[in-house]
Amino acid sequence: MTNDDKINKAFKDKNWSEIKSNNSWQIFKIMSEFVEGFEKLSKIGPCVSIFGSARTKEDHPYFLLTEEIAYKLTLKGFGVISGGGPGIMEAANKGAQRGGGKSVGLNIELPFEQTENPYIDRDKLINFDYFFVRKLMFIKYAQGFIVMPGGFGTLDEFFEALTLMQTQKIGKFPVILVGKKYWSGLMDWIKSTMLETEKNISEEDLDLFRVVDTSDEAVQEIESFYSKYLLKPNF
Repeated sequence: MTNDDKINKAFKDKNWSEIKSNNSWQIFKIMSEFVEGFEKLSKIGPCVSIFGSARTKEDHPYFLLTEEIAYKLTLKGFGVISGGGPGIMEAANKGAQRGGGKSVGLNIELPFEQTENPYIDRDKLINFDYFFVRKLMFIKYAQGFIVMPGGFGTLDEFFEALTLMQTQKIGKFPVILVGKKYWSGLMDWIKSTMLETEKNISEEDLDLFRVVDTSDEAVQEIESFYSKYLLKPNF
């Protein structure tokens, strides 16, 4: 039976009243995830969220670079928030743990790839069923974003942050793409097609993020942001 067959069967097995009733009860599950996230994350102090592929192996240069970035962030007083799973997320938590900083994992239940990594502080692991609740936690409690090479989920987080800043739904905060070679194609398309040809964004929107290559550059961008705007993380 294909996934489409399973979905069709699920709808056929339930009438519309049952579907509406289930949706109503689902609200309480969603509320519980918001409450748990707010209660736990409100106590963690200043952190940087790090995103990237769950498929990156431990010996990959991007894994090692992520670990180094997370480690250096902890030396500057920041904790690290990751998606809680393997790959880049594991590297982020591993670096935070190595630096003695707070290591937060926002894990999500998935049919593949996502199992919690062993470098998360046990009292700072939160499991989610809903992506939209988890995404809010990443943004609400982060002092900045480090975006490592990744797939659709990584792009989702990146563009979500840019959209919220562009529309002034949240205040500006540092968003750093790491890996100029990896991101070069996307950057070219944003500048040539979105900006110059179609004019779907403004020139100043390009200032919402930075692209760097090294761990020192990534950490420096976070520090420079708060210095430039005369702000301080929520220490």
